[in-house]
Amino acid sequence: MTKVAVIGTTSWGTTLAVMLARKGLDVSLWARTENESAKLNQERQNQRFLPETVFPKSMNATHSLEEALYMANMILIAVPSGRFRENASLISPHLKTDCMILSATKGLETQSCKRMTEILEEELHPNSHSSIGVLSGPNLAKEIVQGMPASTVIASQNENLSYEAQRILNSDTFRVYTNTDVVGVELGGALKNIIAVGSGISDGLGYGNNSKAAFMTRGLVEITRLGVASGAKPLTFAGLTGLGDLIATCYSQLSRNRYVGEQLAKGNQLKKIVSSMENVAEGVNTTISAITLASRLGVDTPLMSAVGDIMFQGANPSHVVSRLMNRITQEEWFGVTL
Repeated sequence: MTKVAVIGTTSWGTTLAVMLARKGLDVSLWARTENESAKLNQERQNQRFLPETVFPKSMNATHSLEEALYMANMILIAVPSGRFRENASLISPHLKTDCMILSATKGLETQSCKRMTEILEEELHPNSHSSIGVLSGPNLAKEIVQGMPASTVIASQNENLSYEAQRILNSDTFRVYTNTDVVGVELGGALKNIIAVGSGISDGLGYGNNSKAAFMTRGLVEITRLGVASGAKPLTFAGLTGLGDLIATCYSQLSRNRYVGEQLAKGNQLKKIVSSMENVAEGVNTTISAITLASRLGVDTPLMSAVGDIMFQGANPSHVVSRLMNRITQEEWFGVTL
């Protein structure tokens, strides 16, 4: 039987574990403490993030990495980006060389601006590098765990890994596609969170669909600019991990990043908003990384910078909108080689 280990009891990590266990796979969900794993196993659900979602029989939680990773064919890491490196370092001594390791985290490391697969390559033994991949797409956890149809993308330089991961993850309600553009798939999933914060600001200001559509579309151009400058393929951003994820995150009431933006537009302070949330809104720290990365690469990202000004400089959202609307006009696909 295929065994899958999921690192992280987040809503997304728990959802992936439940979804795979429903297929009859042997699934271990790794929790950081013995108390947490005991609580999860006793209650047979994650009351904190996914109340009323019952764990299938083939799914169990454990605080032992050795137990979770023993004989695992696939490892899915679904932890906040700020803790990704720490978790990668923890699992490294327990890996077997033929085990697939997929990042299911959408973010960038704040100081280094590195993608999660880059962190895996730094923290894992070189023998494991060919087994690294990423999972990303319009994947709102609460919809997927309820069995609503959804799609995602598995990207890896190792096509055999992508096909095997596709086989394991694909189901009647979760359709999995493959891609070789690891950079694009990761950056699409990470950078769209910044645009989702901006879309939330648009909602909070009471603007209509014209405003939001314009912001999303121009945001996608910025994502593509920065992605291509980082080595990604432009077409990737027209797919599930770019446009698809952008639509879902900018419009859904389940989107944490959209919620942050909406609250900012209503005059609430970022620190207060973030501290009141149960889950992490990755767009907050990713904005810092993206602005830094854009500066390093000489890429023009006025919308991302505008979101950063509102979040971190306390800029008035209405004034920022006026500033954006009065910039010098230019050709639509400026800065993108199609």
